Amino acid sequence: MLRAMPVRIHFTTEDMARTRFAEAPRPLLELNIALRQLQERSHPTRFGPWRRESLRRLSPRVQQLFDLIPSTGWSVGFLGLPAAKDIGEVLDQIRAMSAGRVRKDMEVWASRDHQRPVPAWTQSLGSDKEMLLELTDVAAHVHQHVIAPYQQRIDALAVADQALRRRQAAHGGLHALLSGLNPRHIKWKPPVLELAMANGADDDIHLSGCGLLLIPSVFGVASPVLGVSAEPQPYLAYPVRHDDTDLALPPTETAQVLSTVPNSMTTLLGHTRAIVLWTIAHRPGCTTTELARHAGISPASASQHATVLRTAGLTTTVRHHNTALHTTTPLGTSLLNTTA
Repeated sequence: MLRAMPVRIHFTTEDMARTRFAEAPRPLLELNIALRQLQERSHPTRFGPWRRESLRRLSPRVQQLFDLIPSTGWSVGFLGLPAAKDIGEVLDQIRAMSAGRVRKDMEVWASRDHQRPVPAWTQSLGSDKEMLLELTDVAAHVHQHVIAPYQQRIDALAVADQALRRRQAAHGGLHALLSGLNPRHIKWKPPVLELAMANGADDDIHLSGCGLLLIPSVFGVASPVLGVSAEPQPYLAYPVRHDDTDLALPPTETAQVLSTVPNSMTTLLGHTRAIVLWTIAHRPGCTTTELARHAGISPASASQHATVLRTAGLTTTVRHHNTALHTTTPLGTSLLNTTA
């Protein structure tokens, strides 16, 4: 249920025209959201093993980031930059950030949450460059142990989610997209998008023609994450669909899909199953009916083979209403490439 007084984002026609999807989670923003998850105990089935393994590997210095990125409430602005697509690039941006920008973000952060005391050590962050560099090194350390081991799986889930969103857009336009982002916490009541925030915020936000950048998140499975003052446009992080996800899977290499089914693949999987995997790789987001048609088999056979491939970790499936949408995982594409 939405809170009685949610955050309300008001759209104009121009805002709707400029609203767009990011193709994948943004690394620093996803790290920000993951740090929140590490401090919680929610979703134990999905995140429990990941939390235990991640916390075991982390340095005690991670507490500095916990201070600046609490489990709920506001986090410091420069620790949630959504622009860069490479973690090294965005961390370099923080290292090069001016003292004035750091101080401003710290002042805004401190003024927003009056219920949580500001840690004493943070008062020097805006004037001590060495402290900022050390904090950035901690962020790099956390990313290495919390995100990087699961990056290939995160990428696969983002690809599957994009297939779902494209289908929603094709069938129902922007209305279907916004209505399907996170129905439990995000409600589309044209021309207003209502968000139930974890911190209970109540506000009216006017995009003023900038539109909204919609960013998928694997770790942000509950309340929305909103960046109102982000440049060049505000962003909203929404959860990827995760009908069959498992963050405990080990990382695998990603490779490009081949244009033909190699003989070695048919030897390994069998002729029909190899064709099913090849078809899914070349038609990401295909339904079971579409898979059957392109593979030249019955829908029942396509469903059976897709289940076997999904169980083996070679494909993933998300559901759109009563329709299953199939995409390959990095392991599946890597296998296709290796058998070439």
